[in-house]
Amino acid sequence: MTAQMLEQETPLALDLHSVRLTDEQFYQLCQDNEDLRLELTAEGELIIMAPTGGTTGSRNAEITFQLRDWSKKDGTGLSFDSSTMFCLPNGAKRSPDGAWVRRERWDTLTERERESFVPLCPDFVLELRSATDSLRFLQDKMREYMSNGAQLGLLIDPKSKRVFVYRAGLTAESFDDPETLSCDPELPGFVLDLKEIW
Repeated sequence: MTAQMLEQETPLALDLHSVRLTDEQFYQLCQDNEDLRLELTAEGELIIMAPTGGTTGSRNAEITFQLRDWSKKDGTGLSFDSSTMFCLPNGAKRSPDGAWVRRERWDTLTERERESFVPLCPDFVLELRSATDSLRFLQDKMREYMSNGAQLGLLIDPKSKRVFVYRAGLTAESFDDPETLSCDPELPGFVLDLKEIW
């Protein structure tokens, strides 16, 4: 697979219907290919994405830091970085760029479930558009998170300096070039500082 193939705006999707990977096989596939970001759709397509570049990596580190800092102070849940895989109720396996799960939901998981791909949809998800990401692909992922139980989702697009906000049961809103964005009431007191992202 060439770098050019991985840099396309729509991630490479392989149809695995005839193979039907088990959860354990998909987990092992991800372990065997640590240099790639892999996801599996509910329809059985393997999504292959290239690792992010430096600018996106730095932006994502800032977002993860802000979410983690708030989460530790708040204490009602746990935050996760972009390397965490979640198994959604519809069967898709996704790794949002940032996520947060209420502690009472996390506490119901077994130790094995916590150590493997997490078998739930996060309460909060965040996707950061990189230079090679298709906006439509990310918007579809956000709708999938919301239909699988997420309460709040943020899609940050540094290209256009826009943030799309998804809330359970509501139409998505977009904000042009905000300096900050409040995540109340779903994440009480969490205000994302976007000046560090733009």
